[in-house]
Amino acid sequence: MSEQLREAITRAAGRGVRSLEHLAGGDINDAYQVTMVDGSRLFAKTRAKPPPGMYVREAEGLAWLREADAIATPEVIAATEQLLLLSWVERAAPARDYDVQLGHGLARLHAAGAPRVGLAVDNYIGDLPQCNAARATWSEFYRDCRLMPLVARARERGRLGAQHTRAFERLYEHLPELCGEPEPVARVHGDLWSGNVHVGPLGEPVLIDPSVYGGHRELDLAMLQLFGSPSPSFFAAYDEVWPRAPGYAERVALYQLYPLLVHVNLFAHGYVKLLESALANYA
Repeated sequence: MSEQLREAITRAAGRGVRSLEHLAGGDINDAYQVTMVDGSRLFAKTRAKPPPGMYVREAEGLAWLREADAIATPEVIAATEQLLLLSWVERAAPARDYDVQLGHGLARLHAAGAPRVGLAVDNYIGDLPQCNAARATWSEFYRDCRLMPLVARARERGRLGAQHTRAFERLYEHLPELCGEPEPVARVHGDLWSGNVHVGPLGEPVLIDPSVYGGHRELDLAMLQLFGSPSPSFFAAYDEVWPRAPGYAERVALYQLYPLLVHVNLFAHGYVKLLESALANYA
């Protein structure tokens, strides 16, 4: 594997590889720090049998985020069916105003907008297919392209039961009013849990592993709160650029349903209770 990977990186980067260091922590992919013969370092992501177009879609997502010029992301060096090659992000301690930088940057990213709800192509969240088909409203998109496919997938795998399907069906009846007042379509990261926000070499926030689309900004914010607790200074900074809409707090659990469904599908039953707890707020 390592020799094949060396050859693939050499072809993609246009220069030779000195060494590969396997990095711990990936649940879905194998990750490596790559030292090139010229002494520069890159980040490589690969796996034995990736879903078709997985790395190309991720590379396109990173490029789409970079277009907003709002918050740092790694530079894409190359993307193939088997390999994603990125610039190396050297980690440092967070800057004193790190939370403010993250709040301002994320709000500017969201405000950069998107042509419509969804995206011109489907992509992935983790290694799960993510439908980005056009819908007339955000609530229809959230129902048809986010919740329903993953509820069906979890039922097929035996991870959710008929009672969960019925609860989601009750939720769907009220989703238009639950989703809040219409907002401009935001440019969302799409998989913004705390592990996908790194600290860069200057102590700045750096976004990685996107699952992008045009959507509702509160989904990014809700996901960021699912496995972490953003500080008051983060939210204050966010609101300076694009204030959150009235009723935001009541919608946090609603928008955590999607990442919880992702976790139920990827990591099985340990997340079902969390999903039930969030769903109980609405159905």
